[in-house]
Amino acid sequence: KEMDVRVYRDNKIYYMDFERGHIKTEMKLLDEPMRLKRGTIVHFAPDPDIFRETIVFDYRTLASRIRELAFLNKGLRLSITDKRVDPVKNESFMYEGGIAEYVKFLNKNKQPLFPEPVYVEGEENGIQVEVALQYTDAVAETLMSFTNNIHTHEGGTHETGFKMALTRIINDYAKKKGILKDSDDPLSGEDVREGITAIVSIK
Repeated sequence: KEMDVRVYRDNKIYYMDFERGHIKTEMKLLDEPMRLKRGTIVHFAPDPDIFRETIVFDYRTLASRIRELAFLNKGLRLSITDKRVDPVKNESFMYEGGIAEYVKFLNKNKQPLFPEPVYVEGEENGIQVEVALQYTDAVAETLMSFTNNIHTHEGGTHETGFKMALTRIINDYAKKKGILKDSDDPLSGEDVREGITAIVSIK
């Protein structure tokens, strides 16, 4: 229905607002106290003519997504405030450990086989890649992949590449240490990923 945006940057406040998909106020500088050193504040009201099923937001759904975004962007603080209830509900999320802390969060009701998740990051051709993993005593695998902070539920080449690389590395290590002989069948991907909790994120 309506939306306004404030961008705080270089000690200036840039403002723009919209109504029903159209620009209401062109971008301008505001003369008001700085609420943030740097960042963006967006206010919006959903249009019931478009969102006909509901315009009531579920706090737990939003808080879960904001927590996830905080995990995926280490060092970024995100907050959610619900003024519909009394007392006002407010939560803030910030994780210096990023997706490594996400793995710990997912494993809070499991028994990890080693204390800290394995974490690697790198960049090639302008693409940033982060991987965090930890094995647990669980049978099932928990593998989540993201592209630009969007959960890729159906996988993708980044997830497939991770699975293939992990299987190859574990098999190579097992052969090098004599756990697997040349005559033995290699471990399958399912075998290698049993009990794993892993996050793959590319941007």
